[in-house]
Amino acid sequence: MNSVKGKDVIEWFFARRVNTENVIQELVTHCNDRKERFSLQKQCFEPVDVYPVSNENNEKRSVMIMNRMPNIAKQPQKSSQRKEKAPPEVPAVITDKERGTYYEKGRFLGKGGFAHCYELTNRTTREIVAGKVVPKSMLVKQYQRDKMAQEVHIHRELCHPNIVKLFHFFEDSLNVYITLELCARRSLMELHKRRKAVTEPEARYFTHQVVEGVLYLHDLKIIHRDMKLGNLFLNDDLVVKIGDFGLATTVDGDERKKTLCGTPNYIAPEVLNKMGHSFEVDIWAVGCILYILLFGQPPFESKSLEETYSRIRHNNYTIPSISSQPAASLIRKMLDPEPTRRPTAKQVHRDIFFKSGFMPTRLPVSCLTMVPKFGGHETSMMEENVAPGGVNQRGQRPLNGRAGLAALPQHMISNNAEREKAQQQAAEATFREPEDAYLSQLFHQVAVLLEQRIPGIEEEEAALDGYQSPECLPVFWISKWVDYSDKYGIGYQLCDNSVGVLFNDNSRIMLDQAGNELTYIEKSNKEHYFSMNAREFPQTLNKKVTLLKYFRSYMNDHLVKAGEGSEQRAGDDLARLPTLRVWFRTKSAIVLHLSNGTVQINFFNDHVKMMMCPLMQAVTFIDQNKRMLTYKLSNLQRNGCPEKFLHRLKYAKTMIERLMSDANVVAQNPARQPEVRGMATARSASAGSRGPLHGGHLPQTASGSNIHPRR
Repeated sequence: MNSVKGKDVIEWFFARRVNTENVIQELVTHCNDRKERFSLQKQCFEPVDVYPVSNENNEKRSVMIMNRMPNIAKQPQKSSQRKEKAPPEVPAVITDKERGTYYEKGRFLGKGGFAHCYELTNRTTREIVAGKVVPKSMLVKQYQRDKMAQEVHIHRELCHPNIVKLFHFFEDSLNVYITLELCARRSLMELHKRRKAVTEPEARYFTHQVVEGVLYLHDLKIIHRDMKLGNLFLNDDLVVKIGDFGLATTVDGDERKKTLCGTPNYIAPEVLNKMGHSFEVDIWAVGCILYILLFGQPPFESKSLEETYSRIRHNNYTIPSISSQPAASLIRKMLDPEPTRRPTAKQVHRDIFFKSGFMPTRLPVSCLTMVPKFGGHETSMMEENVAPGGVNQRGQRPLNGRAGLAALPQHMISNNAEREKAQQQAAEATFREPEDAYLSQLFHQVAVLLEQRIPGIEEEEAALDGYQSPECLPVFWISKWVDYSDKYGIGYQLCDNSVGVLFNDNSRIMLDQAGNELTYIEKSNKEHYFSMNAREFPQTLNKKVTLLKYFRSYMNDHLVKAGEGSEQRAGDDLARLPTLRVWFRTKSAIVLHLSNGTVQINFFNDHVKMMMCPLMQAVTFIDQNKRMLTYKLSNLQRNGCPEKFLHRLKYAKTMIERLMSDANVVAQNPARQPEVRGMATARSASAGSRGPLHGGHLPQTASGSNIHPRR
């Protein structure tokens, strides 16, 4: 490292991605001039959260330079060192002595910086909150305690529907605890990783809530200063909650803050140029957030941090031509290089963008991984299938499953030609899924992992909180299934209690958990939506709907579920659920591939389930005790993997190859079934004429029966 001069510290600091004390050590060691070294040690920087733009895993890393720099720094850890830092020692029952409250420690939720987060259940009220746990060993320096005190001081006074609520903070001999509102659906970062770009109605929905939260903060003279997808959390109802006030500050009058802070992809030019900043930096960040939601990547992202900062300074970004005019206009206003020209939060809140098209009041949980079915009207199928008596039946515009596009309900579309065109263009901006639904991508990820020398660890060690990445838990997996492919197909239930059937002709049908919304997907991948309550589906679907009902009844009555269910929620009428795409059975497992890319393998001998997500680059195991353990593939490579799991990953690689082969067969001839499926169902060869319709119910599981359920 060359000599570091004061004016170059910022650029050098951002370009590095190491921990706090390593930064300090190298800065101090390599400053040749004694005065310069002393000055550097005395500089006061607030935390700078560095988000590496070119990191494939898109993993958040934080480094901080604080106002009181330690004189002695630890040596940098070697990259070959595989062990994660041990999680804090957290008792099974946590006591808030001041309030006389006892919390039971539950699931590990994630980690960041010094803190680990757990579900905590109040023993008296049974209320579940998120508990942020910071070991006191990480708060030995005064500046560390001051920083945490400032964060709590700002956050505890906030009360708004779009701000994560801070309930209490307390301590014991080991840790400091902060209890927070639980945001069970993680953050917009996980949505972005799974979806890339979202539709314009969804972007309005999320951004409008973000702006309402920012408006509330600015009215209180608070600048958040770290607005980004990872700090925008989602509760069970998919309400946006702004969190993480570690960089927040208050402003007096026209004060301009001089501190360098933020996250590179969201940093405003006045921060980089050290011109002083205020509320406008949050508006800039919201502009970046809207851009990412609509187009799937940050506006100034490049292959290097230096190039990213150059683009920010020169306002060098491009709005794709498919953007609607209102969206493009709002983005340009928020990303104006001159802070004084940017709109205030109040002006953004009133912007025409939020009135230029449909903005849902609620969204379904399925939108975390699948495009919602905003759908228009479809007449082609329904005109051919009018019910007896001439009753009009409502059909929905088909969606091409491979393109993943969504349209707006007809009654919500203006007659204005420009608006219709803009909304269609926005829909076309939606990230297009690959033809194989990410199978080749997943195969590559697993193959690369297995090519490395993966260190072995004990299974108990792998279950430790520090090794897991629960934020990568799949949104959907198959909790029950019934194989009746001898005659009809395979029925299955997702973890949210919705039920589907993949028929032998490769058509698919799906019923939501409430039994109200029906989706039918032709073998050509055209999608049609119907209301079960109004019996809107055409007569041609009567037999398949009847089979679906019986599959559903059988699974509810006879099979044990793998994983948790969920209650019906507002917005579920917009849900577009993943469906089973390809499957087969072997002697030891059933292998299932969902349309959102998830590959699931259920092992027969020990009932362990394995779900792999190519978009999150992660694998989840449900063990014999129904524990869910989720790991990033990169962490398995770095930290090690138990032989039991490693063996299953090797098996999965072979199974993914077979899935790819089967998918090719179906793509070339949608009506043809893969050979391996017929082989896999040979065990049910004794099936005769009896079937689900015989006797009004599905037959009980028995030796030689027509149906082969597995858990």
